[in-house]
Amino acid sequence: MALATIDWIILIAFLMIIVVIGLSFTSKSSGNITNFFLGGRNLPWYIAGVSMVATTFAADTPLAVTELVYKNGISGNWLWWNMLAGGLLTTFFFSHLWRRSGVLTEVELIELRYAGKPAAFLRGLKSLYLGVFMNCLVIGFVNLALVTLLDGFFDLGTFTGFNIDWINFKIISVEWSNAYLITAGIMLLVAVYASLSGLLGVAITDFIQFILAMTGSIILAVLVLNSEQIGGIANLKSNLPDWSLNYFPSISDVGDGSALAIGLGSFLAMAGMQWWACWYPGAEPGGGGYIAQRMMSARSEKDAVNATLFFQIAHYCLRPWPWIIVALCALLLYPQLAETDPKMGYVLAMRDFLPPGLKGLMLAAFFAAYMSTISTQLNWGASYVVNDFYKRFINPTASDKKLVSVSRLATLGIMLIGLLATTQMNSISGVWSFIIECGAGLGLVLILRWLWWRVNVWSEIAATIIPFVAYGFTKLVLVKFDPAWGKGMLDDPRSFFFTISITTIGWIVITFLTQPEPTEHLKAFYQKVKPTGWWKPFEQETAKQNLLFTIMSWLSAIVMVYSILFFMGKFIFMEWTSAGIWAVVAIVGFLGLRFALRRSNMFLESELN
Repeated sequence: MALATIDWIILIAFLMIIVVIGLSFTSKSSGNITNFFLGGRNLPWYIAGVSMVATTFAADTPLAVTELVYKNGISGNWLWWNMLAGGLLTTFFFSHLWRRSGVLTEVELIELRYAGKPAAFLRGLKSLYLGVFMNCLVIGFVNLALVTLLDGFFDLGTFTGFNIDWINFKIISVEWSNAYLITAGIMLLVAVYASLSGLLGVAITDFIQFILAMTGSIILAVLVLNSEQIGGIANLKSNLPDWSLNYFPSISDVGDGSALAIGLGSFLAMAGMQWWACWYPGAEPGGGGYIAQRMMSARSEKDAVNATLFFQIAHYCLRPWPWIIVALCALLLYPQLAETDPKMGYVLAMRDFLPPGLKGLMLAAFFAAYMSTISTQLNWGASYVVNDFYKRFINPTASDKKLVSVSRLATLGIMLIGLLATTQMNSISGVWSFIIECGAGLGLVLILRWLWWRVNVWSEIAATIIPFVAYGFTKLVLVKFDPAWGKGMLDDPRSFFFTISITTIGWIVITFLTQPEPTEHLKAFYQKVKPTGWWKPFEQETAKQNLLFTIMSWLSAIVMVYSILFFMGKFIFMEWTSAGIWAVVAIVGFLGLRFALRRSNMFLESELN
């Protein structure tokens, strides 16, 4: 499909504006790596919060939601809606502690919390494992999603290139889509401004990119919904099967082939365990990754909490509904995709319903979503490589100028590795499954290291390594005896339960077989961070966070955010009575949250002034 001249003007203008804005912050990022990676710890909550949301909105996100809706209706979104409890746990228990800790990265916290050579080993291991390996897996599937989008939107043709045959260890000739070249070009553009502007430039461009991305999504939803083929919300509802409009999954071992009907075991795995047990980028239990980076970049503890709360509300309540509307319309417009490639329903809706000018705007919105994610991944990954590997182990006496220069080189280096990772991927869902299962069981340690003094470095080392061993055992050994061990969590959760059980038992046993962290080290950590929970050997006679009211804040927020989510849906579908009920429940949740926050003693006295 060819774009009109106005579409090209919009696309080129958008890219130029983003680059100019990003580069305008170069001088502010050059002083030291705190400026480069944390924006000088001075971001207001709304910039930090929107940056969190923008980073989790990539080119693959609307396509993934469309695929979920095609297969399971609205209720299919519980595959990610279930993670809200973990996100709000981070909001009220840990976000202010991340800001208070004063660390530059999540990985630096390891040596603040644990002591000795094992802690140094774990910090070095995670700096490369998270900053390079896992980071480039995420970059790879985000790139792959953009390639899919471009291939579906345009007839781009192919070129002859090369790839690596890892089984036979040889270079092979491959026909690549030209979409790979376009993606590489945009990624290079992002790497240039991210390597020069640092986090402050990334966060400001995130703000602009998010507004554009959401505007494009809403415009597309309105145009498709009110098109002649759909005829508005009432006609959409009357022509859709009932299962597609259900908000909640049914608990059943036998589905009808469409609705999200899952067995009790899968439901418990998804709703009862995944949010606290699994490590996943952007949804780390206890906080972590680029979410922790934004908390630590906030100008105060209050800003860190408010930014994270805004992120949860926008991520779960506001952002998904335009995508869901387009996906439901696509069910009627392109039913044939249900058996082939359902995620392409969103791309075809863009192609078929956007007039010239708006096509360019929507593509700019997708590029904005892609660029916000990639810029964050590059900046965040480089922070681990530089702060927690290069500075910690290779050149501890490096000057600020040297560290900033190395940070820029690390940003470009991660870009190149991410591009290589992209060429080796065939399936986004396969990468998702690998990441979730290889982090199953780690989440509880990441939560308890803030709450329980007895967790030690060997607890976290065990919880990091054991899931890989368990994953390999289920996929390479047990699957030979029963193919069900190789299925996904919703189809058969036995491998998920196995990995969590083995990991949890393993790290608990190792915790009590090894010595606690040195008393003086734990005391120093407690005095600096002042965490809540089980720290009696180190508690002082000072005001401390009230655990009961913190729990009440968390539960009230869960009620409030889910109620806003359902209110939004019922309001869009003009189901006024249900919308009114959910609005009342949301208000009750808000009042409970406000009451509990005032009594939680969450912030230090200095934060209250």
